[in-house]
Amino acid sequence: MIALIQRVLESNVTVNAELIDSMRGGLLIFLGINSDDTENDARYLAAKTANLRIFSDSEDKMNLSLLDNSLDAMVISQFTLHADTRHGNRPSFTEAAEPDRANELYMMFIEEMKMLIGNDKVHRGEFGAMMKVKLVNDGPVTIILRSKNDY
Repeated sequence: MIALIQRVLESNVTVNAELIDSMRGGLLIFLGINSDDTENDARYLAAKTANLRIFSDSEDKMNLSLLDNSLDAMVISQFTLHADTRHGNRPSFTEAAEPDRANELYMMFIEEMKMLIGNDKVHRGEFGAMMKVKLVNDGPVTIILRSKNDY
């Protein structure tokens, strides 16, 4: 499982020009589910994300987490994080999980985040939809987390 995490001042997601969800301040998380990912990957990555210390403390050092600041998170499914571009110029997505399994683990990640940071603090896109995601980066700070050490 891969999470591309961006610290944001605000973000929103629309589908077919309809606002699905929005938030002010926190983390925008693009989540890619691999074909061999399990529930353990979702639990591990949610805990790592919620506790990731990438917000500034009073001395302007990245030392605080979502939990410390009581900030929000927006989770967007993104199978393209598993693009294999080693051969040719057209990405292959064979390592990405099948949609039913990916949605199951995506929802599990969201539920884990809700338990960790609060039900009202977790926002999401629409799984499998063509989404427009708008964000205002804060920093910018962008971190990639993986649930496995095989990269």
